Amino acid sequence: MILRCMAALMLLAASFARGQEDTGKEVVGNVVVRVFHVTDGDPKAAGDKAKPLAQAAVDKLQKEEHLKFAHYSGIGVDTKPLYRSYENWAQPLGGSDEVMVRFEAQSKPTGGSARLGLELWLSRKKVLKTDAEVSAEKPLYVLGPAWRGGRLLISVALAPKPKGGS
Repeated sequence: MILRCMAALMLLAASFARGQEDTGKEVVGNVVVRVFHVTDGDPKAAGDKAKPLAQAAVDKLQKEEHLKFAHYSGIGVDTKPLYRSYENWAQPLGGSDEVMVRFEAQSKPTGGSARLGLELWLSRKKVLKTDAEVSAEKPLYVLGPAWRGGRLLISVALAPKPKGGS
């Protein structure tokens, strides 16, 4: 009799657990992490996979005094979902752990921006931990270490909302 009651309770608990949804897994946006090579020297030093940026992107970057360089090349990008209550990791260099960004929402995105808890990891070492408000139009830029005759520049932004989307 006791075994039957215990089995019934276990079945009831299992069915109740299946019926509960984890609201923390709700995707509330997407985060785009980009890595650029910026230099006043030879842009070819970044390698064959580096692609020059469009002039509109260069103009936007050069509006920031500390981001003025002669050449800008894109070397990696990763887009990951922004969960309501869970952290996520972006690896913009093709799955390499040389540059990784950990992020989590501190609030639900409103008005096209969101407050994120961010960590920047370079070569498996945490080099920056911060909270920042980002949007598609106003990314967070982190001028990284010297690399191949220039510097790495890491950008963290919300992905633009699809046209006609909510």
